[in-house]
Amino acid sequence: MSSHEEIRVTASEKTVADFWFDPQCPWAWMTSRWMLEVEKVRPVEVRWHVMSLAVLNENKLDEIPEEYREALLPGGSAWVSVRVCIAAAKKHGPEVLGALYTALGTRFHVQGLPRDRATIEAALVEAGLPVELADAGYTDAFDEELRASHQEGIDKVGQDVGTPVIAVPGADGEQVAFFGPVVTPAPKGEAAARLWDGTLLVASTPGFYEIKRTRTQGPIFD
Repeated sequence: MSSHEEIRVTASEKTVADFWFDPQCPWAWMTSRWMLEVEKVRPVEVRWHVMSLAVLNENKLDEIPEEYREALLPGGSAWVSVRVCIAAAKKHGPEVLGALYTALGTRFHVQGLPRDRATIEAALVEAGLPVELADAGYTDAFDEELRASHQEGIDKVGQDVGTPVIAVPGADGEQVAFFGPVVTPAPKGEAAARLWDGTLLVASTPGFYEIKRTRTQGPIFD
């Protein structure tokens, strides 16, 4: 990073990037690790929110491939982890979500551990949160808050996308929101900065909707 970029990062007012994630999704995990790199090289601060693939797909389960459907069914693992995240944010403040997401995602995606209560409890301990929060994963007590958080994110981009959703302030004061980017491995350093700059340029273009190509490899967790 050049000295000019260092000045930008330390002296400029930071831009808040609201990031909606589901800890189940490996592609959202890749994007989240990229955003942590962006924080290092651009005046950006990530603010974490929860969205839910289970909520997004609950009325179209017959369209979901069988290998993913079980997790999305009521009581499945896709419901458990987002409920725990929402309960943690509700009881201890949304600022705990970043550390909890990192602890969950590292176990789910990097370590490949079972997405069960023991794994969730270990993640809660790492994040400095009470293990009793795992109870929330097996009740609908926080589903109203979960649906509201999910809807806040999805309303910014529409129903035809998944996780993650990112929203930043636009030049006119209105938020610019987009799904993705979907990328692997997560770019680091100046490569992360260039992708951020380009993503904002594209997403803020009036009338722009989509760039896409077929994925040729799965997530690379490095």
